[in-house]
Amino acid sequence: MAETSILSTLGAVIRRDLLLALRRKSDVLTTLFFFVIVVSLFPLGIGPEMAMLRQIAPGVLWVAALLATMLSLPRLFAADHADGTLEQMALSAVPLGVLVTGKIVAHWLLSGLPLALLAPVLGLQFDLPADALGVMVLALLIGTPVLSLIGAVGAGLTLGVRGGGVLVSLLVLPLYVPVLIFGAGAVESHIGGLGATAHLSLLAAFLALAAFFGPWATTVALRIALE
Repeated sequence: MAETSILSTLGAVIRRDLLLALRRKSDVLTTLFFFVIVVSLFPLGIGPEMAMLRQIAPGVLWVAALLATMLSLPRLFAADHADGTLEQMALSAVPLGVLVTGKIVAHWLLSGLPLALLAPVLGLQFDLPADALGVMVLALLIGTPVLSLIGAVGAGLTLGVRGGGVLVSLLVLPLYVPVLIFGAGAVESHIGGLGATAHLSLLAAFLALAAFFGPWATTVALRIALE
């Protein structure tokens, strides 16, 4: 019975954040447009050298996805903190960790998932083969939740701090580097004929660790920020 209540609460938090995002479509669209613009500028700047474009494509797509995710992090808890909702969540009977997990899942559905779905379309600009595009999507589907989970910790630590947007970037960027390396490396290894299994397995391991520690660390950070 308790598990059912927790799952229903988790679903309610996710639905609430998704509905609020639909009322503020500009926030979501800003992240997507940023991703599209950054990725599209590279083929225009480098020119029609397909060999060069194929070589840099994995890194460009992953760096753009990382920066787009970071762009949305300051808004993760800011609105709820400003109107007092976050304090009510902390005082509710439901564990704060469950509510935080719901908000992180909603953040990924609004930022990470659309980026992963857009990647194959943008990857066509770099003349990536279809199988490499599939590996790119799979790597982003595994890696972008890690970006949201780690980013939530940084957003919690900088909540209410002046200049928090810059500070959260400085906090989470070093932790994003392994995800960037193995995410881009998965596509590069596949294109080189070495296979992407090892890189994807490491990404999955990062996801498991982040899913275990991320909500707990974010909850602690929020409680400190609310004191």
